[in-house]
Amino acid sequence: MVRQGRVVEASEKFFAANGKTIDFSGVTTKNRAEIVDKMKGFTGAIKQVNGITLHRSAVAGDVSFAEFTFDIDMKDGSKTLWHEIIRSVWDDGKIVEEEYFQG
Repeated sequence: MVRQGRVVEASEKFFAANGKTIDFSGVTTKNRAEIVDKMKGFTGAIKQVNGITLHRSAVAGDVSFAEFTFDIDMKDGSKTLWHEIIRSVWDDGKIVEEEYFQG
């Protein structure tokens, strides 16, 4: 879903109601509603997605890792190209904690 740019839908589907996120700048969310709002704000600022590449992923017990590169043109005219590693902690099929690291 992320590779298809469906991050809002993925957040609604896979985050637990009490799920939280922590990004590399220190911004946190405390529940699914905040996560979905954050993703809606982010996707609403996108003009065009040039590519989303999943480089590799791994699972160890209840933790998964995914390494992505995002190439995006924003509505404000800026270009966003970032490399990110996402660590997700799962419980009963839902993400309870997700942390984002710059690659």
